[in-house]
Amino acid sequence: MLKTKKIFIIAGEPSGDLHGSNLIKAIRKIENNCSFMGHGGDLMKSEGVQILEHIDNLSFMGFTEVFYQLPKIINIFEKTKKAIKKTNPDRVILIDYPGFNLRLAKEIFSFSIPITYYILPQVWAWKKNRIKVINQFIDQSISIFPFEKDWYSKNNIRVEYFGHPFTDEAHLGETSKSFYNRHQLTIEYPILLLLPGSRKQEIERHWPIFLKVVDSIKKDYPNIQFLLGKAPAFKIDDIPKYIKVEVDPKKAMIVSTAAIVASGTATLECAIEELPMVVCYKMSKISWIIAKFLTKIKFSSMVNIIADKKIVPELLQKNMTKRNIVKEILPLLEINSKERINMVDKIKLIKNTLGKPGVYDRTAKSILKRTTFYEDRNINKI
Repeated sequence: MLKTKKIFIIAGEPSGDLHGSNLIKAIRKIENNCSFMGHGGDLMKSEGVQILEHIDNLSFMGFTEVFYQLPKIINIFEKTKKAIKKTNPDRVILIDYPGFNLRLAKEIFSFSIPITYYILPQVWAWKKNRIKVINQFIDQSISIFPFEKDWYSKNNIRVEYFGHPFTDEAHLGETSKSFYNRHQLTIEYPILLLLPGSRKQEIERHWPIFLKVVDSIKKDYPNIQFLLGKAPAFKIDDIPKYIKVEVDPKKAMIVSTAAIVASGTATLECAIEELPMVVCYKMSKISWIIAKFLTKIKFSSMVNIIADKKIVPELLQKNMTKRNIVKEILPLLEINSKERINMVDKIKLIKNTLGKPGVYDRTAKSILKRTTFYEDRNINKI
């Protein structure tokens, strides 16, 4: 009888839950005799992961916000170490969430359990000293951005790159016609998609501004239709009836004309669907000051970072106002406007750098091919 391979997997945010669930599917296609436990969300749970801590208890943003939650985070961290030691899995898979996951990698290194890090920390943006931790404690490093492999290579770290997972074809189980009918939308008029974020703190800061934008546009352009891509953390009840709510943002991206997006994973998802966008973000003043001091990059959205130039507008902090957003988004809602056509053309170029479908399958195959940390690296335990 084949021994069951035990994998401990950790995702701390909604995007990590999505990637984790798809990676688990891909692993099971190759090696069905695997069991999974760890931290994640409903998507990972639906794939059979024994969830020890839900992402609702792990997803924090900003420096001050994390500080206030520190006792809770420390408690979860210690429980995680004990769970890994007790279960002694064949491999640990860490997905993004670097503040927690890199510290955990250091702490469990002495357990002699090989560690895969999927979706590497963006150390090219800030906290470059983290590359020492990656080099010393991570068995397998897997990137999802085309430029990262070269960047890490220049810093003497071997990184694998199989493409960005958003290029994998999604089977959404619904036609555009069905989507329009379900939300009582018409193909004749533009659709503005609202993506205020996936975390509770983001939504609370962004949504009031989004509502002001929608109110302003509706007064002057009554034919424009509005869609909200509603994340699970969206708990606000005061949604005007004329804003249609969709719980699958991917479907909303496919049918929309343009989007207002909180900076984060969703910006790249929009790019994959060739959807023009205005990127926004607002955090606490203290978090913003610290971020500006520590960050070494010129842009916030991954679209602009990958291009290394401004392709989509970024309205951050004090610049995230109703007036600024309305000014930037209106030209993108005109199908034949120069601004919209120009942005779509540039977004397509970014999309083409992200690889071909089959990313999760290629990633899963590489993970399952690994043996152990000490065999692969031929080093002694520290």
